[in-house]
Amino acid sequence: GDPVGAVGAPLGLEGTVTSGIVSALNRAVTAGDMTSVSYINAIQTDAAINPGNSGGPLVNERGELIGINTAIAQGGGLSAATGSIGLGFAIPSNQVARTTDQLITQGYATYPIIGVLLDGRYTEEGVLVSIDPTQDGTPPITPGGPAEQAGVEPGDVILSIDGVPMASSDEAIVFIRAHAPGDTLVLHIVRDGQEIDIPVVLGEQRAN
Repeated sequence: GDPVGAVGAPLGLEGTVTSGIVSALNRAVTAGDMTSVSYINAIQTDAAINPGNSGGPLVNERGELIGINTAIAQGGGLSAATGSIGLGFAIPSNQVARTTDQLITQGYATYPIIGVLLDGRYTEEGVLVSIDPTQDGTPPITPGGPAEQAGVEPGDVILSIDGVPMASSDEAIVFIRAHAPGDTLVLHIVRDGQEIDIPVVLGEQRAN
């Protein structure tokens, strides 16, 4: 509900400011295509965001940067961005700061991982750690990775992470990537009908 303003050059019109409110926080958003997908724990706003706004600031009523405008929702069946429909998304400024600091100091960015493959076809409660021996040549649990070291097993169902319920694999990935490598997250898991808590120290992977 807090008021915000989006600044950018929508459709090539430089120096444009639009206003609205924060309509949701921690919205799990995926952007891109099958070859390059970005996972965003986004600030959602109804401030008009259009092609050309990407990379521009989202500011609060005091003019403080709270996010970087990144994506807009599109109607079903559309293959190209057609313009704002009141559902825009921004990367939170704390995540932007961490990534830009990495780029400045080391020339590349990283993101946190737990080292599991999640089965996106699973439709029951929680998120399923894949039970396939390999998926595109990748094992369901990364050997030596954070999840294996913590005791996570194929077939585990993650009900929540740090007390936040998980309803889809994308939601789990976005939640994890909103943290930093080295953070500890507690996975609440169902295994063989028993519920257990498994703390996992997040690992790190270099972004492409």
